[in-house]
Amino acid sequence: MFDDRRKSDFFKIVMTAVLSALTVGLFLFFVTGYFGMYSNPPAVPPVENRTEAPKPQQIVAETTTTETPVAASVAKSATAGVVGISVLRVDRNSIFDSNAAEKWGIGSGVVVSKDGYILTNHHVAGGRNKRIIVSFADGKELDGVTVWSDPVLDLAVVKVNAKGLTTIPLGDANTLQVGEPAIAIGNPLGLQFQRTVTSGIISALNRTIQIETGEGPNYMEDLIQTDASINPGNSGGPLLNSKGEVIGINTIKVASAEGIGFAIPINVAVPIIKQFTENGSFKEPYMGIFAYDREVIPYLEDDIELDSGIYVVNVDTSGPAYNAGIRVGCIIKQVDEIEINTMMQLRTYIYSKKPGDIINVTHLDRKSNKLVTIPIKLAEKEKDGLITR
Repeated sequence: MFDDRRKSDFFKIVMTAVLSALTVGLFLFFVTGYFGMYSNPPAVPPVENRTEAPKPQQIVAETTTTETPVAASVAKSATAGVVGISVLRVDRNSIFDSNAAEKWGIGSGVVVSKDGYILTNHHVAGGRNKRIIVSFADGKELDGVTVWSDPVLDLAVVKVNAKGLTTIPLGDANTLQVGEPAIAIGNPLGLQFQRTVTSGIISALNRTIQIETGEGPNYMEDLIQTDASINPGNSGGPLLNSKGEVIGINTIKVASAEGIGFAIPINVAVPIIKQFTENGSFKEPYMGIFAYDREVIPYLEDDIELDSGIYVVNVDTSGPAYNAGIRVGCIIKQVDEIEINTMMQLRTYIYSKKPGDIINVTHLDRKSNKLVTIPIKLAEKEKDGLITR
């Protein structure tokens, strides 16, 4: 019986040891697996087309090689060629009054030659005035005189007695595209804000607007529309392209809307400037007509159909065109075999000629309704409006 008891006790001891060993083994297995899972995480499966993050030095290189903005570059190169123009006028209604009020007007201008020729607007420097003062970027002020102006084009040329002036290169408005950058520089609201720079885009081309003049309503054609801010005092200042070239002369804005301003294409002024710089004067060739293009026709009351060319609405009865047979209602199609579709194109071509030159004008005759080509000898238009043959 004693032996049986010892065997039973021995069996219990053995079983207890086995169960303890199994318990400890399972415990160690689970503990080791738990910590092993977090100390050696499974590899992340590869992702197709995954882009690696740029290295810190790559980011630094990209942020330190940013190009200078277009407007800043243009402003740096062109600002010295923009001037302020102050014009002293007397109230024209009080011309015989010794106490007539005098008033200063402020505008802008573009230096177009080193020897003192400045391009601006007619409504800035044209007409009768007592004094013109031109203010330069270096603080210098010089008296100027208007040597040419045209109220319909709203352009004028002012001359100062100076040499070695900083100029701005002239561009080509015929190459402009809607949406490209445009930068305006001028003196908005007076000389307190001289050479203010605004930027935008070319919003539209060949725009026509109606304006009021001393002779009644008129139309300005073939204008450049821009959303670069143009305010009073900007008139006569340059509209520039991304190369810093003058593509237009700022002239007017729509008062009832924001971001709608207009500039006169520079091309029409190029032959005028060329004659002044080469000869010291501009003898304006004169044809003696005024015509509208198809953009203006809808404003007219007459039932006119115009697909191409320009429609003659006024003829000087003492001028060359009338003497050659051009009448109101004729449609000019070509000049010297060059297609003409705007009055601005005709003016630009005529200004490249000299008084006495002969041009060949192809027009649709009002009476016969046939295309006719006739020679016209250009006259010289004098400053006071008289014509020299």
